[in-house]
Amino acid sequence: MKKRLYKSNTNRVISGVCGGIAEYFNIDPTIVRIAWVLLGFFSAAFPGIILYVVCAVVMPSSVNTPPPQDYTDYTDHNRHN
Repeated sequence: MKKRLYKSNTNRVISGVCGGIAEYFNIDPTIVRIAWVLLGFFSAAFPGIILYVVCAVVMPSSVNTPPPQDYTDYTDHNRHN
């Protein structure tokens, strides 16, 4: 089976790009996020931000992982007997 690059549905902070890259390379997503921030700060004209937006638009969402929990529906957690 061919390995594909997807945005993560579980390891996401903004759109799941760094989480998807981390899942693809099987590394900690925090490392990818730190590297991305450093790329943005130490590059001329912040191409890291532009590249992130392009990746967020171009990369497909993962179909194998469930979407994150919707925390607005907390009816079971908010019941007091």
